[in-house]
Amino acid sequence: MAMGGPDCLENVEPFLLDVRGGRPTPPELVEEIRERYRATGGKSPAVGITQEVAKKLERRLNESGNGRYRVHVGLRHWHPFIKDTYAELLKDSPEQIVGVCMAPQQSSLSTGAYRKKVEEARAGLEDQTPVTYVGSWNQHPRLISAIMENIRLGLQKFPAEVRVSVPVLFTAHSLPERIVAMKDPYPDEVKGTVEAVTQLLGSQPTYFAYQSQGRSNEPWLGPTVEGMLDTILQAGHRHVLVAPIGFICDHVETLFDIDIELKQLAMSKGLQLERMAMLNDSSAMLETLQDVLSTHESASHLQS
Repeated sequence: MAMGGPDCLENVEPFLLDVRGGRPTPPELVEEIRERYRATGGKSPAVGITQEVAKKLERRLNESGNGRYRVHVGLRHWHPFIKDTYAELLKDSPEQIVGVCMAPQQSSLSTGAYRKKVEEARAGLEDQTPVTYVGSWNQHPRLISAIMENIRLGLQKFPAEVRVSVPVLFTAHSLPERIVAMKDPYPDEVKGTVEAVTQLLGSQPTYFAYQSQGRSNEPWLGPTVEGMLDTILQAGHRHVLVAPIGFICDHVETLFDIDIELKQLAMSKGLQLERMAMLNDSSAMLETLQDVLSTHESASHLQS
């Protein structure tokens, strides 16, 4: 399961309508967001990447030859919607359904909302198939190792003589500040990923900030990436590698918010800003998911 995104420029507005729970988006904001997608390929790449991950993961899971696994993609805010995917997968008469959120860090506003959509689909279809959900995998060793490798490759974009001192700026998508009062696990989940990677980085300077704050009037989690660039500059750095550990694949928040908008801001301040690659449908991503599922399956058998 994943959030989803518009599959063409014409569908940016209906996608936003679903994200906003049916509340219309101001026309100027629709156009601004449409421009972001236009600047990054005309659609969200995340949907295609997630579908490719599903296809490759199913192949891996069935390599033993028993063919017992089917991997489906359900999206929260766009086609294929979770409720439609749920109805579709029932045609295979599954013995067991496992929900996997394509986000390592848990939050009631993201992964919790995906699970709620599944439960709504189950209730609507009056389905009794056993369903379990993969929990947090924010510090899974394979995930941390894969992030580390992408950071190592990202540092190669800088002159050799400065690489050891280039700060790594970890980022995660911001959420409304009210989640703190709700005792939501998200801030600690993000912190756990950052700390696990930082331990492997040794003496490399590190910073953390939230990115892509929403346009609502309520306060959002900080510090912001924009403000953190000034902190990095004040510390005497002229280079920075952004490591968006709150994301596992490319979408508008990496391709536009970081690669275009933040990079331009950094350049105006005299900073060379680069970004590590996302895991997307890489072997490292597939190995991580396969291991996460294997661990989950073993734990589920022990509890049953």
